Amino acid sequence: MPPPSALVVPAVTKHTATVIMAHGLGDTGAGWVSLAENWRRRQKFQEVKFVFPNAPQIPITVNFGMQMPGWYDITSFNDLQVGEDEAGILKSRDIFQALIKSEMDSGIPSNRIVLGGFSQGGAMSIFSGITAPQKLGGIFGLSCYLLLPNKIKELLPKDNPNKDTPIFMGHGDSDPLVLPAWGQKTADVLKSGGWTVNLKFYGGLQHSADPTEIDDVEKYLNESIPPIGDKESL
Repeated sequence: MPPPSALVVPAVTKHTATVIMAHGLGDTGAGWVSLAENWRRRQKFQEVKFVFPNAPQIPITVNFGMQMPGWYDITSFNDLQVGEDEAGILKSRDIFQALIKSEMDSGIPSNRIVLGGFSQGGAMSIFSGITAPQKLGGIFGLSCYLLLPNKIKELLPKDNPNKDTPIFMGHGDSDPLVLPAWGQKTADVLKSGGWTVNLKFYGGLQHSADPTEIDDVEKYLNESIPPIGDKESL
C-alpha cells in the first residue's frame, strides 16, 4: 500500500529521526503543522523530519453519514467502543505501517521513528504503535483511547517489539468528548498488559491541546529520539 498524502516538514540538518503525527476526526495534517513550525523557530529537533498524514474522506455515522476526513467510522459519541469500525481501524493501521516502512526504506532505523496523534489520530497511533512489527522510538496519544481492546493480544506480533517502548498520553481533565475516564482506562489496560505508560491530565482542558501538554510532548520526544549530531552510528 502506498503511503497516504501527507504534509512533510523536512529535517534542517542531517535527517536522523522521524515523527509521524496524526490528526483527529474532520481535521487534516495542516491542523498540526504549527507544532513543527514552532519547534523550528526555536531551533528544536533540527535532525527530525515531521510527517503529518491526511486521513481519507470516509462516511462518518455521527456526521449523518456524510464524508469527512477520518481514520475510521464512529457510530456514537456516547461510547466510542460501541460498534467499532474494525475494518476501518485495520485499514488505517496499514496506512501507518506504510508510513513507517517508507521512513525505514529511506534509511531511518525504526527506533528513531515516533508515532503519535490527537483524538482519532492518537487512538490510531497507540493501536498501530503497540501492534507494529518494528521496535519504534516512541508512541504518544493525546485526548484518545484504546481501540479494539478485546483483540489487542491476538493482533500483537509474536515478539511484541514495543513492549518496552514508553508510551506518553496526555488528556484534558474536562474533555467532554473523549472522557478522562476513557484515557485512564486505556492507561490501566496498557499497564496491566506490561507496557510503561505516562498519563498526564491537564486541568480545565477540554478536547484540545494546550502549551503545557505540548511542552510535555517536547520532553518526551527529546527522551525518545535524542539528537545524535555527527555520529555515524545510529
